[in-house]
Amino acid sequence: MSDSSSYTHADAHRRRRGALAELLQAAELDALLVTDLRNIRYLTGFTGSNAALLLHTAGDEGTVFCTDGRYTAQAACEVPDLTTVVDRASALALARHVAGDPVRYRCLGFESQYVSVEQHAGLDETVGDVELRRSPGLVERLRLIKDEIEVDALRRACAAADQALAGLLADGGLRPGRTEREVARDLESRMLDHGSEAPAFPSIVAAGAHSAIPHHRPTEAVLAAGDLVKLDFGATVDGYHSDMTRTVVLGPPAEWQREIYELVLAAQRAGVTAAVPGADTVTVDGVSRDVIAGAGRADEFLHGLGHGVGLEVHEAPSLARTGAGTLAAGMAVTVEPGVYLAGRGGVRIEDTLVVRESAPELLTLSTKELVVV
Repeated sequence: MSDSSSYTHADAHRRRRGALAELLQAAELDALLVTDLRNIRYLTGFTGSNAALLLHTAGDEGTVFCTDGRYTAQAACEVPDLTTVVDRASALALARHVAGDPVRYRCLGFESQYVSVEQHAGLDETVGDVELRRSPGLVERLRLIKDEIEVDALRRACAAADQALAGLLADGGLRPGRTEREVARDLESRMLDHGSEAPAFPSIVAAGAHSAIPHHRPTEAVLAAGDLVKLDFGATVDGYHSDMTRTVVLGPPAEWQREIYELVLAAQRAGVTAAVPGADTVTVDGVSRDVIAGAGRADEFLHGLGHGVGLEVHEAPSLARTGAGTLAAGMAVTVEPGVYLAGRGGVRIEDTLVVRESAPELLTLSTKELVVV
């Protein structure tokens, strides 16, 4: 693993912009209008709520950043190395910039997956004779591979979640009589105490029969002795998300509970082991799924094995039967098989990991042995 201590965030943003410029050249684009705020953060470090970026193949000297007057000081701090335009209608302001220089901007790409029909019409009208070309997914292609600054943020987000769970268990926060909502609020508060900016997503706390619902939302249901309790939660650090699921049991486990827990654990370990560079995403899903199918429970594994995680809690690649592509070193993914017995209870075990050349690096470190509380 490389040491990122001398590699600054500014260095990372410049490198990412340079890599994107190469993709634009290959796509025969002169520039790309970036409007998705997550992609803008990835390329510049800007964290405000309104911005657009016009990235030119010539590099930073031809790249223009735009935000509105609320963020003038923030932009000067977060994006000091790019020319900045101040305009509330950020995307249209940059489109006007393009229209004013049709020699330099002959073909402009835009993130069509994030632009509405009305917005597209406005851009098309504004750029005049410049060709406006749909160019989805270019920044996301770069985001597939995390650099060490990104991995460090993911590692800290996972640590905040690990520490929150450890504290919840140590303080008796999982006990009969508490409601699912109380536990979820407790868990999220503890993540904030350990450095999380916000929950990565609404936490799942599912007790008893609710644990058989993959994405159950916490209710006023009361935890009871004998329940399986499924906890799916994550923290956010520097905009990067962690994602972890652990399932515990309140009191001595019944035989069926232990059986499905050990089955899911075996499937999860198989999936983690299979997550290596060059592995087909469908194959990784199949390795884990085959463990569960071999026990006659294929129909009780109700979702894909995992997904990419980063600036979004669900991003490419997809580890699923409907997935595509292969894993590469530096990808951050989850591995989260589950078995769900409707009306009785379910188990899911999930880790966030980084694909490495030697072996996957687990970022979520909470024990995966069955915890009995």
